[in-house]
Amino acid sequence: MTYSSAKNIITELLKLAGITIDGSARYDIQVHNEKFYTAVLNGRELGLGESYMDGWWDCAHLDEFFDRVLSANLGKKFKISKLLFLKFFFAKIINFQNKHRAWIVGKKHYDLSDDLFRAMLDSNMNYTCGYWKDAKNLEEAQRDKVDLVCQKLFLKPGMRLLDIGCGWGALAKHAALEYGAQVTGVTISHNQFEHVKKECRGLPVKVQLQDYRDIGGQFDRICSLGMFEHVGASNYSTYMQIVRRCLTNDGLFLLHTIGDNDEGPQNEWMAKYIFPNGVLPTISLISKATEGLFVMEDWHNFGADYDKTLMAWQQNFQEHWPALKSSYDERFYRLWNYYLLSCAGSFRARNIQLWQIVFSKEGVRNGYQAPRTVMPTLNRIQDLSVEC
Repeated sequence: MTYSSAKNIITELLKLAGITIDGSARYDIQVHNEKFYTAVLNGRELGLGESYMDGWWDCAHLDEFFDRVLSANLGKKFKISKLLFLKFFFAKIINFQNKHRAWIVGKKHYDLSDDLFRAMLDSNMNYTCGYWKDAKNLEEAQRDKVDLVCQKLFLKPGMRLLDIGCGWGALAKHAALEYGAQVTGVTISHNQFEHVKKECRGLPVKVQLQDYRDIGGQFDRICSLGMFEHVGASNYSTYMQIVRRCLTNDGLFLLHTIGDNDEGPQNEWMAKYIFPNGVLPTISLISKATEGLFVMEDWHNFGADYDKTLMAWQQNFQEHWPALKSSYDERFYRLWNYYLLSCAGSFRARNIQLWQIVFSKEGVRNGYQAPRTVMPTLNRIQDLSVEC
């Protein structure tokens, strides 16, 4: 296909979202290389992202561009290529998230550099969606998020808490310090493993560098924040069976995960450059994996809060770029901004969600009442009680 015909197709598609090529609106795109049009037409998300990384186009506000594109469902206007269909088909029958491949995302993404994540995240390095209901800034939103998790679990002093995919230990540290829990964290990132050991020294926190399939022991409470996206549909049943085996009969399990509105091919650009082998679950896939194993006590969607979280991360990244750029090149700068802002636009368009789901093994006696407002600091422990 010629550049001219490809340009006409892309131009008309963008018009459906109110976007003008070389327009003056903050969400309009400026095209610097005519190859952009065939790259997008042939490569969809991958072509769009790579052409941006290569400087073939720009946009003053990428988050607004993606909000418009996704709200207009432009992705559905493209025919699924044979290659993409084959990738989706093989992802259904091949376990790309097996024990050997599970470590890839740790090495490629989470082990990038603690300096990068320290500059971008809050002071406790929470790398999951903040809870903005009563928060005024990122620091408060992340504090309220980990507090909300502890309150939804009705965490009490002495309880054994398993944190699957513990990140840099923000939740583990909070649960130990503020709630008196005995925490075991599990990660596949060497950088996170070393950080948690150092940050939680002297606290009742143990961190293990291992795949979730190797977890053993019994725990009163189990949680997983931002890790289930790496499990893969082929392993959902195994994952849930392991959680059930490790959870005491009267225990609670909280799953915090990004979720997709429908099952389909994953974003190729995101899988190639940000989260290799990443797969977003759907409601039906989670339901099928937990059927017969758990009672679903509460399902909380605050996906709109991820938009605010990502925009705060992007602002931090921008502010700290002068100190970071000696370690990264311009292409990485464009890649990272594209990652953060495209995701912000996706959540703003409600194209993807953020779910916190609470499960019990046999059902909470007399019912489970999920908190939505974080309690004041002084009332946390004494006011938390639940009959399971």
